[in-house]
Amino acid sequence: MSDEHKAALAEGRTQGRAVRRYLEALEAHKPKRGRKRTPESIAKRLEKIDLEMADADPVKRLELTQEKMDLTVELERDDKGADLSELEAEFVQAAKPYAERKGISYDAFRSVGVPAATLKAAGISRARP
Repeated sequence: MSDEHKAALAEGRTQGRAVRRYLEALEAHKPKRGRKRTPESIAKRLEKIDLEMADADPVKRLELTQEKMDLTVELERDDKGADLSELEAEFVQAAKPYAERKGISYDAFRSVGVPAATLKAAGISRARP
């Protein structure tokens, strides 16, 4: 295997990794349906859970404990926020050559949640080559 071939394989793996990481991050931070919970509404529910725990039977207490743990994690996650800028920058650099090599269209990227502005920055247009 020539050095050029090895370099091309390495570049392909790097591009694939950048695309995969960005798509996974998009999916992990996809907005959920329904009313968005605010930190205030989460805190209010946590207080209500504490009151309900006092009178709850063991099974209900177990369920409330899990809900409390889930809400605490959600509250911490909201405090940190989702910063996709670094992953997006890597995606923008890698997406066009990756899409050309794999035959992936603009519409396919859009259908998995990639914003149009990100595709435009990557140089991927709706027009078929």
